[in-house]
Amino acid sequence: MIYLILSLLVLTAGIIYWRYFYTYSKGYQTGLLQKFSYKGNVIKTYEGEMVVNSVPGNTYVAPTAERFYFSVTDNSLAELVNTLLGQMVVVHYKQKNGILFWHGSSEYLVDSIKRMT
Repeated sequence: MIYLILSLLVLTAGIIYWRYFYTYSKGYQTGLLQKFSYKGNVIKTYEGEMVVNSVPGNTYVAPTAERFYFSVTDNSLAELVNTLLGQMVVVHYKQKNGILFWHGSSEYLVDSIKRMT
């Protein structure tokens, strides 16, 4: 009986780790930083939106563009993101399998950002 309970605990811990803490993918995304806000009813989180060009154009926003939604968990990084609004940026993100409500509303967690030159 003890082995069964321990097995279930280990299995549950593994599933929780895989679902919420395991990094499914990581990479870079480039686009126009369009929106960044601090929102939430009970627990507020930093949420951002970038316009990602899928067809090259002459201006910052192409005729066909998609949106990249992301969350930021670090306060100092959030301050930096605020200063880069309206500019072309490159973000490094980690994609999780699931979302913990105190980490934001997106499965993409941004951990660094820099302005394109």
